[in-house]
Amino acid sequence: MKKLFYIFLLLPLILSCGGENKTPQSTPLSSGVWRGYLTLNDSTGLILPFNFDLTIKGDSTIIAIHNAEETIIVNEVSFVQDSVFIKMPLFDSEFRCKFSSDSLIGIWINHSRTEKNIIPFTAIKGETQRFDCPEYASTVSFDGKWECVFGPAEPDSSMAIGIFKTAGGRATGTFLTETGDYRYLEGCAFGKYMLLSCFDGSHAFVFHAEVLEDSTIWGEFYSGIHFQQTWLAKKNNSFQLRNADSLTFLKTGFSKIDFTFPNLNNQKVSLLDEKFKNKVTVLQIFGSWCPNCMDETMFLADYSKKYKSKGVEVVGIAFEKTDDFEKAKQNVSRLKNKFGADYEFLISGFQPKDAEKALPQLSHIMSFPTTIFIDKKGVVRKIRTGYSGPATGEAYSVFVKEMNYFTEMLITE
Repeated sequence: MKKLFYIFLLLPLILSCGGENKTPQSTPLSSGVWRGYLTLNDSTGLILPFNFDLTIKGDSTIIAIHNAEETIIVNEVSFVQDSVFIKMPLFDSEFRCKFSSDSLIGIWINHSRTEKNIIPFTAIKGETQRFDCPEYASTVSFDGKWECVFGPAEPDSSMAIGIFKTAGGRATGTFLTETGDYRYLEGCAFGKYMLLSCFDGSHAFVFHAEVLEDSTIWGEFYSGIHFQQTWLAKKNNSFQLRNADSLTFLKTGFSKIDFTFPNLNNQKVSLLDEKFKNKVTVLQIFGSWCPNCMDETMFLADYSKKYKSKGVEVVGIAFEKTDDFEKAKQNVSRLKNKFGADYEFLISGFQPKDAEKALPQLSHIMSFPTTIFIDKKGVVRKIRTGYSGPATGEAYSVFVKEMNYFTEMLITE
């Protein structure tokens, strides 16, 4: 395997101990621009870098993490003696670090995973670059639309669309897949290489790319420390993925969906309830741990406000990675409150892998989110797999237009 990309200089890492009874105190960190990085492989020098701004407001510390056009505000920061604890918004993950005024050294813990979920972390104040890329121009073009295959030699290989932009050595982009998109990626391009990364509290992605002599891309993809995969790509502006409305479907003999799950107040809710009669209903199959679900919830919060008075009900059915109702309720409530979503949220009580047991009328649930459109008679009219979020640009614009058009059609029937 090629190791041409590992050009990074790492600092020694010291794992911090966890702590309880975290109490706030005057902020001892320095405000300004910082660079953080997760060490995915110490022996090869593989890191996942990201940039953030740290701002002091009174006794509060505010962190703004940047991924291309996205900014994630983190305000749950607390200190105990020489340790700092940073809880990510929405997703169940946190940093535990030792600190000085201009450095953080510790770990990132992703609580939504049960193994390979602790990664060494370092952050240095004043470092403005993302990757330590050489300062020379690209000799090839990464811009445009690429037909990609992840795991080309694997039996479960999958297709994707890569969309990249480069300017002045900076690179941005994303991948569209049949189960969602890889959100906001940012990095650099130099010579025949491109490096991209994303950190949002759940996704911890690094992509390496090299343009070969035949103008195709050979690349590597890393998701935290638990997953690694090769990917190949060729420029193809006409490539399309399979129709997202054809991948998940009702089993033979069914035209409707039936369920009863508790809402956040632990009250049973069913589609047979009076509030859904003679109304268009949009079901969102999601999990609070899912970044694409976060993007869809942000969209549906505004969508619900727009169409609720026109007879449209939105219902989110959560599949959490916990059997504890109160824990699941807490996670879903954070998502609901973050985006001011006024629609009904239900706790299925099932793990993500058991979604088809919870909704036995459905076949081939392959993505979170999956969105189901139900007409005024209770008949399922469309099932959409995955979500093309705002990072996908044109694909997102097309999705919004199609969503509004289909909703208006169901309303007028």
